Amino acid sequence: MKLSILSYPLILTLLISCSSGLINTTSVTAELNQMSSLRLPEVEPKYRNQWTDELERNYQKRALEIINFYAGIKSYGSAYGENEKRSYPRAMLDFLAGNEEKAIAFLQQEDPQAENHQHTNGIDYYYCFTLKGQIRKYFLYGKFLDPDYKQRMFEGAKKWTKEDPLTRPHPVYGFGDGSGRDWDISRRGRWVDGRNTDNLRAMRETSIYLMAEETGNEKTRLIYKEKIQRYVWALYHIGMGEWDSEVYHGHTFAPYLNLYDFAKDPEVKLLAKAALDWMSIAAGIKYYRGGWGGPVKRDYGGGNVAMGSSAARTFWLYFGQTPLPNHRPETDSLFLITSSYRPPLAAVALAHKQFKKPVEIFSSKPLYENWKPGNSDEPGYWETQFFGHSYQMGSLAAKFADGDVAPFKLMAYNSRRGVDYFLANTGKNLVRPGKKSGDQIGQYRNLLIWLRPPSQANFNFQIPENALAEIEDNIWFFKLEKTWLAVHPINLKQYQEVKNHKEEYTQEKFLTAERKEDNFYGFILEVGEEEYNGSYQQFKDNIKQKSRLDLEKLTRGVVNYQGSNQETLQLIYNPLNLLPMIIRNGDLHQWSENFALYNSQTSDKSPIFLDYKQGKLQVKAGGYRFESEVSKERKVVTFP
Repeated sequence: MKLSILSYPLILTLLISCSSGLINTTSVTAELNQMSSLRLPEVEPKYRNQWTDELERNYQKRALEIINFYAGIKSYGSAYGENEKRSYPRAMLDFLAGNEEKAIAFLQQEDPQAENHQHTNGIDYYYCFTLKGQIRKYFLYGKFLDPDYKQRMFEGAKKWTKEDPLTRPHPVYGFGDGSGRDWDISRRGRWVDGRNTDNLRAMRETSIYLMAEETGNEKTRLIYKEKIQRYVWALYHIGMGEWDSEVYHGHTFAPYLNLYDFAKDPEVKLLAKAALDWMSIAAGIKYYRGGWGGPVKRDYGGGNVAMGSSAARTFWLYFGQTPLPNHRPETDSLFLITSSYRPPLAAVALAHKQFKKPVEIFSSKPLYENWKPGNSDEPGYWETQFFGHSYQMGSLAAKFADGDVAPFKLMAYNSRRGVDYFLANTGKNLVRPGKKSGDQIGQYRNLLIWLRPPSQANFNFQIPENALAEIEDNIWFFKLEKTWLAVHPINLKQYQEVKNHKEEYTQEKFLTAERKEDNFYGFILEVGEEEYNGSYQQFKDNIKQKSRLDLEKLTRGVVNYQGSNQETLQLIYNPLNLLPMIIRNGDLHQWSENFALYNSQTSDKSPIFLDYKQGKLQVKAGGYRFESEVSKERKVVTFP
């Protein structure tokens, strides 16, 4: 059954309720709850970010597209293990489409591993991905469940949170024997999945908190309140360990929607909102017209096309602004659609790039497991993002190699598909990025140098299939729709086109270039656009006539470049670790003085500023101003 906009109560109510200006989402939710069989969580105005009626209408239209995508789906999937991460949201989305009996029957079926969950009345409170869905099932869909089943969920949760389930040996598997797959109960044991990525911790900690609060297990509730306080403090003071992941950012966001919607403690609800605001703003920086820019942590190479990354497809629901449909809506969208939360208007403005350009933003990122001793002493990574009128380009420097980090991405405006990507990486895999051992990158606004010492690794490049590619004066020119690239190869042979067999990259072209001689090698990139370069031909002429490349000291790892705009960038290779010496327009870039989580290189720090371990986030974009603060005492400071 496919729904029209007039047959969906949630859409209809909002279209009737919205008037010009800002929406009173409290009254909208109240009206919605009178018309729909599913009651969305009612959240007090002090916990809400107001939206405009236009944003809300477009949001609801996109929500309807997702519900229609899952409407009448033949199979929700399995409930074995952690497969509920997909099957539960599919069933809940199909419920919204009107297939209520089928969805509820699936949601309250006996768990396939009930014998391993007898200590929690046969209810699976083990797997983190399952917990995320269990919480929304219990609190939001609970009135549709069989009363006996819902009572089983309550009683099981009461047993589960009587003590901290993370410290209790599993009745069958104890503390685990280290065998089996990473997600098997036998591997780690305990009463709850103990894996420690940001997204899995978020699922576990918010779920245990909510069930401890629901069942009156105050000691456990306070333990997990403290854990949540620490996590939200970290977001505002040192950042997210799994920062900006194109795969996992939405997976961390969704469980905090559960906390926001269902927590009773006002302090915890404020913490949930602060976390969601921070993550929405982080998403707004990396989202561009359906693309998800870099650098990012935990990037597996599958999302480097418009509407390709999981995070982009999730936050598309809030941000939109792409000509492409969402052909693979994320199941995490269920949590967004059924939540009362909306991001700050300033976060949407960031995503829509409604701020003065060009602008450069420095960002620091923490080490992965930032809760471990010593990992919060200083940043682990330094990011540079430059926003032109038609593109955004970002690169990363760090002291060490990191195989799941994308160290460089450029996204450029494309009217037909939202964005084009230009990527580079080293190694055998064409699309999977990684900061490989030896790679050192320096960036100054629209200029970038990538250098590595002698090795056998090739440089690989991704460009759009329909991009104009030209070589003049040994400079590789690539003409995108509104953005122009000039690549100066450093000790590289002429690139060769190579075949790619990944279905999602059929509209992309891949190039590879080998090292020429036994010396440092890499490339220099200069980016141009109409606003500052006139025409593409003028850009090429200026590059050929005005840019200067000095490789006299290449054997020592020194590269000097003067761009066509007379600005200069110098990279001096660091043999001690992978953090290079960068001289930008004659000024030495001091990594030790750039610890801020977000530091816009403007006099008023717009569009975004968040200093290191200070906790006060400020965003100014699209005519909106947003501030949020988490104190050193881990309390949320609210602003009028």
